[in-house]
Amino acid sequence: MSGALLGNITGPADVKALSADQLPQLCAEIRRTLLDYGKAHGGHIGSNLGMVEATVALHRVFDSPRDRIVFDVSHQSYVHKMLTGRAAAYLDAERYDEVTGFTNPLESEHDHFVLGHTGTSISLACGLAKTRDMSAQTASAEAEEAEVPPIGNVIAVIGDGSLSSGIAFEGLNNAAEQGGNLIVIVNDNEMSIAGDFGGMYGPLARLRASGGTAQPNIFQAFGLDYRYVEDGNDVAALVDAFEGVKNIDHPIVLHIHTLKGLGLAPAGDTAARRPSTPPHEDAPWHSDLCDLSDRDLHAGQCEASHWQSPDAAADRPDDPRKHYGKLAMAALEARFEREPGLVVISPATPGSNGITHAFRERAGRHYVDTGITESHAVAFASGIAKAGGVPVLATTASFFQRAYDQLQQELALNGTRVTLLDFLGGLSGSDNTHSGAFDIAMFANIPGLTCLAPTGEREFLDMLAWSTGPASTGPVVIRVPGEPILAAERAGSYPLFTAEPDASAADDYTGYRITHAGGDVAVLGLGNTYPLAERVAATLRERHGIDATVVNPRQCSTLDTRTLEGLRGSHRLVVTLEDGQLEGGWGEKITAYYANADSRTSTRAGDAAMRALNFGAAKEFTDRVPLAELDARYGLTEDGIVAAVLDAL
Repeated sequence: MSGALLGNITGPADVKALSADQLPQLCAEIRRTLLDYGKAHGGHIGSNLGMVEATVALHRVFDSPRDRIVFDVSHQSYVHKMLTGRAAAYLDAERYDEVTGFTNPLESEHDHFVLGHTGTSISLACGLAKTRDMSAQTASAEAEEAEVPPIGNVIAVIGDGSLSSGIAFEGLNNAAEQGGNLIVIVNDNEMSIAGDFGGMYGPLARLRASGGTAQPNIFQAFGLDYRYVEDGNDVAALVDAFEGVKNIDHPIVLHIHTLKGLGLAPAGDTAARRPSTPPHEDAPWHSDLCDLSDRDLHAGQCEASHWQSPDAAADRPDDPRKHYGKLAMAALEARFEREPGLVVISPATPGSNGITHAFRERAGRHYVDTGITESHAVAFASGIAKAGGVPVLATTASFFQRAYDQLQQELALNGTRVTLLDFLGGLSGSDNTHSGAFDIAMFANIPGLTCLAPTGEREFLDMLAWSTGPASTGPVVIRVPGEPILAAERAGSYPLFTAEPDASAADDYTGYRITHAGGDVAVLGLGNTYPLAERVAATLRERHGIDATVVNPRQCSTLDTRTLEGLRGSHRLVVTLEDGQLEGGWGEKITAYYANADSRTSTRAGDAAMRALNFGAAKEFTDRVPLAELDARYGLTEDGIVAAVLDAL
């Protein structure tokens, strides 16, 4: 453990106890700690490097937790965590995993929300301020004696691209109307996770160039007070600025200009410097550290990869998101010249999903980054399709949750021909804000939305070609293959079973595909669980003499009753596997189908009731639980499933 000052910070009071002359030293120690931590562990390092001085100044001036600080996106909260009693988790390598990458009330009273998504800090801050102001009007002796201290200043820290979220503007609108003490700190680092996109960034640039005096001023347009700090990495200037707005009696925006990745030197240089041109993700000074996501998002599947040396990074194979994402982009790019209406849309974090900077440059107008605006992106894609274009919208499963209303209304209700690429769907070792375990239950229960679950590279690309071709007539979500499939494909012995397509049925993916015809037991493995289904069948045959049928369902939005009925007579047991929430998921629908069908036909002579076993996840939030542990918890293991089958027989 190192850090003469940082190592002795146990809370904000220790920051206040330092002399003003010691604050730059504290900032230097924090920056060095962030760099060491990022190299060894990974994380959102670039955004935190730019927020070092601002966070030190926040805790120097304000009185957390009485003064409520809401970070948005809370991946900017590493320094905040260091200064609120959690410095050891960044200084001691053996304790790196003690904290999450986002604010979390279970960790500290200084964290007020679990926040892994973006744009909501101002709205949350409005709620805190509203309750504070209402309580102040009805204050009583009992309230003053309550264990929970009254709320003081309410501060929303937004930036790193978050301001482009529509809900952020909704929050600004509410703040201006609500009035009262509310401080919005806009961390303007001229970037998002990838780059800034949208009409609002021109006025922001003019505000920076004019020292905060240019018009139009988007914040003043809401009726908000406004102040500007040019050097957002000058701790003394920030302390003065924050002291100037502390205990203010009306909403105000404090616009601070910071440098993302401050402390990362250009190649061959020893000191970081502010570039003369706007930062860009491929600029020499912009190390991988500036574009990292937390290790706990998903083991081995993080934004722009964890920081490693160039040689180590070159030797590391792509994770599933990048691997299959790059394949999809290559397939689409080959069609751009002859299909002018084909458009790839990313609501930010494109690099996570194999949408490389080189692809974006080549794609030109065929690629649109809407910023961190999932809801807008879905509606935008629907409009493109309505006009005859072919949009492909790519983002992660947990981010699609933010656009549920648009998925149902603008997309499914209107029947527009949009393809959604659902990355990181299913079980993973992610944190509790980025779990993809709920995507099947979400997507598969929206009417009119076809939900495809490919089991390999070839099937994934075929489904993409179908969904973006003339045969598809409505919205389609494709669950991008995950680690179980990529590992199986790289092992070279997958798939174990193959079958020719059923020529009697149109290849529209509504029908399940029997890849091995057996008897007595049928194992249906949806998407990422299909390799497990093959292994279970192989074990049943080799060790127990049971020649089980293996089925690749290929989709989870409808039931293929033709195939399900075809299993009757020669099978007693159907086993369904899915790497998502069972309740409201896919397997239980098959169980319900057989139960209802058997109830209606119970008088048929000689019919035996079909039994079904469902394997999948419990309805719960999990936080950084290793995938192998989750599989064991839910019985999604070869030995567990085989034992359950033998017991059922």
